Amino acid sequence: MRSKGIDSRRVLIVGYGNPLRADDGFGWQAARDLAELPQDAPIEILALHQLTPELAEPISRAGLVIFIDASHEGQPGSWKCEPLELNTPLLNSLAHHFTPRNLLAYAQAIFDVSPAALVVSVAGESFAYCDHLTPRVETAIEQVIEHVREQTARLLKQTYA
Repeated sequence: MRSKGIDSRRVLIVGYGNPLRADDGFGWQAARDLAELPQDAPIEILALHQLTPELAEPISRAGLVIFIDASHEGQPGSWKCEPLELNTPLLNSLAHHFTPRNLLAYAQAIFDVSPAALVVSVAGESFAYCDHLTPRVETAIEQVIEHVREQTARLLKQTYA
C-alpha cells in the first residue's frame, strides 16, 4: 500500500544496536559510516541504540526503509538481506522492545502507508561489554555498506525509469 505522503525516492536507513556491546553495535556503526559518505539520493540515515515508536513518522515518509542490525544467528561476520513484509496486525500494547515489523505496522496504522522494507542482519561473534566490533564482524561493514548503496541506486533507477 502506498499513500499520498510517501516519497518513492526517499530512503530511510536505520542502523541500530548498542556500540558498547561489541558486535551488537554493528548496525549503529554501519549507519554512522554510511552517513559520512556522499549521497546521490534523498536519504535519511539514523544511528540508534534501539527502535522506538517515534520512528513510525520518518518511516511514513520513505519509499524504502533499510534496517541494519546484528544477529545471534549464523557464522560470525556473515550477513543477509531480506525483504520485510507486513503480515501481522498491530498489537495494542507498547512493548519495551520494538522490531522493524512493529514499526512498519505502526506506520501503517497511524499514517496509512506501507513502504518497502529490507532487513540487513549480520551474525555477531561477541555481545560482551566492549566498544569495538570483533574482526570478523568488522570486515562485513564494507560489504553491507556497498549492498545498501546498491539497493538505494536500484530504487532510484526504478523511480526514474
